[in-house]
Amino acid sequence: MSTENPQATGATAPLLGLLPTVGAPVPERADAARNRRKILDAAARIVAEDGPEAVTMNQVAHASGIGVGTVYRRFGDVSQLLWALLDDRERQFQEAYMSGPPPLGPGAPAAERLDAFLDALVDRVGEQRAILLAAHSAAPRARYLSGAYRVMHTHVALLIGSLRPGSDSTLLAHLVLAAFSPDLMHHLSVDQELSADRLKAGARELLRLRA
Repeated sequence: MSTENPQATGATAPLLGLLPTVGAPVPERADAARNRRKILDAAARIVAEDGPEAVTMNQVAHASGIGVGTVYRRFGDVSQLLWALLDDRERQFQEAYMSGPPPLGPGAPAAERLDAFLDALVDRVGEQRAILLAAHSAAPRARYLSGAYRVMHTHVALLIGSLRPGSDSTLLAHLVLAAFSPDLMHHLSVDQELSADRLKAGARELLRLRA
């Protein structure tokens, strides 16, 4: 198994700290932050159980225990609420691979970090598949223009470059992440009924980064 250059390991975290990330939430009172968390968690449960089309402001209010008026004031409508949910989950994912514990976060060899990242990405796309697919269908190229994609791409490119010096790590990172497009992941997991474990194993095999 290849291991990363120790100097490259140390360089990854500072470089990532300079990359564009999902915008930080606007500072708010503790009670407002708790309400926001309850609303987003309730929306996430509904999406996971019944899909994004089942989300209504009334249902989210009931599931969260927050007044429907407050839900409307915080998020405006269902569309804005679903985008806020995606943004929230993307921020959590970024924090995990940029500054969380190893092997997903800094501190582990590049090979282990890349495996952990691919595993986590399979789980994330699976969890948010319905919303991501709807967003992708509406604007297929928007994924590649987002700050979230740029952060993921640079993270993967740094790890690949650490494992395979001299390779076209920028291109390889794009090709690796292409396998995680919402429409392909939906086809594999729903139409082909492939398990998350099989998708993770396939993503690792696709790379063939080990000597």
